[in-house]
Amino acid sequence: MKTIDELLAEGVTGKRVFVRADLNVPLDGTRITDDGRIRAVLPTVKALADAGARVIVASHLGRPKGAPDPAFSLAPAAARLGELLGADVAFATDTVGESARSTVDGLADGRVAVIENLRFNAGETSKDDAERGAFADQLAALADAYVGDGFGAVHRKHASVYDLPARLPHAAGSLIATEVGVLKKLTEDVKRPYVVVLGGAKVSDKLAVIDQLLEKADRILIGGGMAYTFLKAKGHEVGKSLLQADQIPACLEYLARAEKRGVEFVLPVDVLVSPDFPDLKTKAPANPTTVAADAIPKDQEAMDIGPETRKLYAAKLADAATVFWNGPMGVFEHPDFAEGTKAVAQGLVDSSAFTVVGGGDSAAAVRLLGFDENTFGHISTGGGASLEYLEGKTLPGLAALED
Repeated sequence: MKTIDELLAEGVTGKRVFVRADLNVPLDGTRITDDGRIRAVLPTVKALADAGARVIVASHLGRPKGAPDPAFSLAPAAARLGELLGADVAFATDTVGESARSTVDGLADGRVAVIENLRFNAGETSKDDAERGAFADQLAALADAYVGDGFGAVHRKHASVYDLPARLPHAAGSLIATEVGVLKKLTEDVKRPYVVVLGGAKVSDKLAVIDQLLEKADRILIGGGMAYTFLKAKGHEVGKSLLQADQIPACLEYLARAEKRGVEFVLPVDVLVSPDFPDLKTKAPANPTTVAADAIPKDQEAMDIGPETRKLYAAKLADAATVFWNGPMGVFEHPDFAEGTKAVAQGLVDSSAFTVVGGGDSAAAVRLLGFDENTFGHISTGGGASLEYLEGKTLPGLAALED
């Protein structure tokens, strides 16, 4: 896999370089609520611009239906990229149309442009190879070289991720190189004890990674909505809590495998419950109650791990040499249910381990709860991509960058 340093050494002055970034940032209207993914691609964009390239940054945002939708415009991300670069960033109002072509043609050496949301074109996500390829051909016409640096999208077989690199000289950006290097530390020659913390809403989202980690981890801590399917599998009442009843057999299998392999599989011992889901906009007090994890009332819904579980999980993280965390422990967006996620984050900060926050909601929670990102070993920009890498899958976007 060619690196961006090798591409720069070959010379990029005056060349049009297409950077597939991940600018899929959360928006409140047009206000960006977390610019972490934009900041993550800055080193690559700046290095290319400083070397005299004409940089074309492209990304998806959200899930538009293959047609323009103002709610998913990349205009706010382009503006923020310009603020962070300290330079004007041109913005094309389409992907491969007249605006994109004229914007790219108007770029001077060392300048940057962002083209509109790639998913406004149905060819980007099409399952039809020909349709996807045709869109990739149009994108390729805009550029002389390709740099893949959108790690959050490398698990997608999309035109700009998978098909476009085959049509242009290509290299991996600095973010992708960093992400892959970190993930290798979680899969090859891992320092032990290796502790994995998994949360989030659904067991089904994490089944494949649990399957793999049971072969690699020394200890797995479970929180979030997925914990209640495991608790139900053990015969406990979970009330109105999130439950995937069809996953109970898989949970039982994993619990049995963990015991057989000597992997410590840790579930909550107490939880915070409330009769209703909290209002995340007004943040009105939810007045939660703490109950034992095996005694959740039938009319209550568990929203977070409890104080005893927080202490337990902190103790289980204390002696770790490697920690991977993916998924919050509860409804961290509401102050009444943020303490579990905060406790896990603090446990990583306090640990002397190499710590990896696995993207998605976990990364958003770290920033929302006020933690210094530099106190973690690495905060990934791609939750889904990280999980699929750990599952042992071939990621299309990484395969496409191989020579």
